[in-house]
Amino acid sequence: MAAAMSTASSLDLTVDDAIVLHDSNKLTLRMLPCDVLARVAPVAPVAPVALQDLQFEVELAQRLAESGCPVAALERRVAPRVYERDGFVVTLWTYYEPATPREISPADYASALERLHAGMRTLDVPTPHFTDRVEQAQQLVASRDHTPALADADRELLGDTLRSLRRVIGDRGAAEQLLHGEPHPGNVLTTKNGLLFIDFETCCRGPVEFDLAHAPEEVSEHYPGVDQALLRECRILVLAMITTWRWDRGDQLPNGRQLGTEWLSQIRAALDRKGLDTHG
Repeated sequence: MAAAMSTASSLDLTVDDAIVLHDSNKLTLRMLPCDVLARVAPVAPVAPVALQDLQFEVELAQRLAESGCPVAALERRVAPRVYERDGFVVTLWTYYEPATPREISPADYASALERLHAGMRTLDVPTPHFTDRVEQAQQLVASRDHTPALADADRELLGDTLRSLRRVIGDRGAAEQLLHGEPHPGNVLTTKNGLLFIDFETCCRGPVEFDLAHAPEEVSEHYPGVDQALLRECRILVLAMITTWRWDRGDQLPNGRQLGTEWLSQIRAALDRKGLDTHG
């Protein structure tokens, strides 16, 4: 908080107070009275954030906003960049008053995501492939040092699921494009400006079904041209990935370990339901 407030003050923004909006692997603050949203993360040693990832997020968010995409804008009163102070990295964004009611209709969610994807198709930016993110999860599963609390049977389940579905989805040869990477409800703001997406450091290339797999199931019913079989596979793959993150010893998501345990059961149920063999 101190790093964010002093950063803003050094940029001639008036800051007397900061309200914590979200606290997990990053800290999200609303600073007052300037009414700026700050996202803060330690550079090291806990939950280190790659500076280049945040720089990419800032540049991409700016380009998407200029293209008219439904994304949260950077704070316009300061230079659009990543600020470093006292071992922390800080990015400054426009604060949006939440709209009421905050519930998001599946049709509106799908429409906003479709508009985001349409804008992303017009951008030519180098990004990782979605399989690179799967590989990161595979490396975590393979490392007992990084996931020490993961039981052997669960480690085998996650490893087999990640490996087999990565191959199966790749073999489908579906059309690929720039994706948000994690457009789950936690990365969608309900504002008076409509639905806005945030958090672009996980952008990657892949089929749109990979993005849809992060959204509630009802959303895909309103998104045109979805390959339902591919979406089912992507849903299980994404579930295996986010379950893996919860077992990372450095994970700071509240109730993360409890979620990781619940999701392991969901993966087993989903594999049984779909009749998928992950031991190939």
